[in-house]
Amino acid sequence: MDDDERRFPPQHQESQPGKEYLMNPLPQFSNPNYKPSGKLHGKVALVTGGDSGIGRSVCYHFAMEGATVAFTYVKGVEDIDANDTLRIINESKVKGLGDPIAIPTDLRYSANCKDVVDEVIAKYGRIDVLVNNPAVQYYVYSYSLEEVTEERIERIFRTNIFSYFFMTRHALEHMKEGSAIINTTSVLAYTAILPSWLEYISTKGAIVSFTRALALHLVEKKIRVNGVAPGPIWTPLQAAALNDEDIAIFGSQVPMDRAGQPYEVAPSYVFLASGQDSSYFTGQVLHPNGGVIVNDIYVLTNIAANSPKCRR
Repeated sequence: MDDDERRFPPQHQESQPGKEYLMNPLPQFSNPNYKPSGKLHGKVALVTGGDSGIGRSVCYHFAMEGATVAFTYVKGVEDIDANDTLRIINESKVKGLGDPIAIPTDLRYSANCKDVVDEVIAKYGRIDVLVNNPAVQYYVYSYSLEEVTEERIERIFRTNIFSYFFMTRHALEHMKEGSAIINTTSVLAYTAILPSWLEYISTKGAIVSFTRALALHLVEKKIRVNGVAPGPIWTPLQAAALNDEDIAIFGSQVPMDRAGQPYEVAPSYVFLASGQDSSYFTGQVLHPNGGVIVNDIYVLTNIAANSPKCRR
């Protein structure tokens, strides 16, 4: 492909998780036209995988809206990105609120997730918003299940869905009425248009079901649970998972014919974290995906089947 036809220049990172500071161009976490209005003033937010990509943008927007932010990152791999995000939060946070903290950890294991929650509680005394966000993905170049080893399956499921269970279980001990949980899934959970991302898609589908079931489980406690299903967003996840051919055309598979930037996704998290804006939302998923139409026939069928008119 000619250089003038490429969406992004050639690049590939050999290890996961990806590193934002190595990307070209750098993902855009902020929008100079964004106008904060104190939607999260005084809240304490814990964002897992918050050092880069969508997570960094969420941390930035939460801080702009008045939240005190803690986030996790992978020690020894994401240190540079984590330090950059800490600086960004400190520069954008509302004066007078708590200082942000960056917590190095491995969220694949329950004990580590408990340690993260304990550190946040020791520092701030509560958790009002939990964002479950970490993810890894691997490309199955041969389209063969033989390439997907047991070790790889366990790593991606532990990172992409086990951590959501573990973090939620431990955080819930400290979350009260009015709190919010937001889970990051993907448009691929609904479309599976890239079958080569087999195990990644499987975890994202699990997150959708987890979000819906957890929302009903917690509805009586008045803790809202929702999700965000981004489309193709330019993040370190892509630089570490895609080959050069896919990088060249990244974003071309959606109607808007371009990749999105993290700052175009983060306001969805602000909306779902804000009790004043999304008080009647639970068990729902927002879709900043570049125009992909998502039709959930199962849900529509069940709504119709359970309506008073249909039950007569």
